[in-house]
Amino acid sequence: MNVKKIIAYTLAFLVLLFSVVAILGIWEIVDIEDLIARMFKSLMVILAAAAVIVLIFSILDRPERKEPPEQEG
Repeated sequence: MNVKKIIAYTLAFLVLLFSVVAILGIWEIVDIEDLIARMFKSLMVILAAAAVIVLIFSILDRPERKEPPEQEG
């Protein structure tokens, strides 16, 4: 499976999980005094790490470019 797809599915799952916890907190089923701030910080760290990983793999998987021949004149 492509690394970008794995990262995308993982991030989508984390966003869904954090959204469910936030909704449970809004309905006061879960006590979320500091939980939302921690979830936001965790999500930002995970998103930043995923962006770096995608950037690294996009650079490593880049096909070699052939230089066009120089024109005389």
